[in-house]
Amino acid sequence: MTTLPLDTPVAPSAERPTRLQHELRAIHALIYRDLLRLAGQRAHTALMLLHPVLYLLILGGGLAALIPSSSLGVGYQTYLYPGMLMMTVQTPAILVGIRLITDRQSGYLRELLMAPVNRSTLLLGSCAGGTLVATAQGAVLLSLAGVVGLPYDPLLLALLLVGMVLISFTITALALTLAVSLRRPEAFHTLLGVVMMPLLFLSGGFFPLRSLPGWTHVLAAANPLAYGVDMLRGSIALRVPNSAAVGGVEWAGRQLPLPVEAALLLISGAGALMWAGHRFKKLE
Repeated sequence: MTTLPLDTPVAPSAERPTRLQHELRAIHALIYRDLLRLAGQRAHTALMLLHPVLYLLILGGGLAALIPSSSLGVGYQTYLYPGMLMMTVQTPAILVGIRLITDRQSGYLRELLMAPVNRSTLLLGSCAGGTLVATAQGAVLLSLAGVVGLPYDPLLLALLLVGMVLISFTITALALTLAVSLRRPEAFHTLLGVVMMPLLFLSGGFFPLRSLPGWTHVLAAANPLAYGVDMLRGSIALRVPNSAAVGGVEWAGRQLPLPVEAALLLISGAGALMWAGHRFKKLE
């Protein structure tokens, strides 16, 4: 039997993963967990999608006969469509915050925090998973574009999908910001009702913001969801002839360009996520 000299280098059987690989694996695991939950709760997902669909078809169809198209530039169902896209991604994005609180109560979060990764990475993975799931559910509603009179234009659908990604990210980050400071789901639901309802009605998803009292315009300008709805509506105006994005947020009497609204939405979500990460590091 031959033996190797003592100074012969021996290749390691496997390289140890780097710190970055550990962090990326943790994010991947959390995203995969959310996707498995989405695949296993088809009935729950269908019920969440039913709500905005009913709003769009029944409420939108009923009010379309009462609201003239000349006042909005498009039919009311077409006008309502961006708001319904925002509502579709809102519910699954908010559920991320609820799951964080329930994981904390059940002890799962404590076990998760024992993983050899940064706490901010765990929060980022939860936000990424929630954003992906919310966007996937919102993408289903894109199939109804033809019902409300929109063309199945690939570029238009891509713009709407990008807008839903930004909206999903922002709402998920805001939900996590609330969740890291609360210990009981009941408190989260109560605070969510107080916060989300004004944000929803001041988003311009149901009616033009110009029809509201003047003092509400300042509140609408501070509402990140209003920029999300404006961005979706502006994307439609880019691809649909004779359509205009009216009734949105205005600065000094002018509506902002789409890239600026997208940037404001991204900054809002990133700022909320950074604040949530700061609080999450102190979580016991």
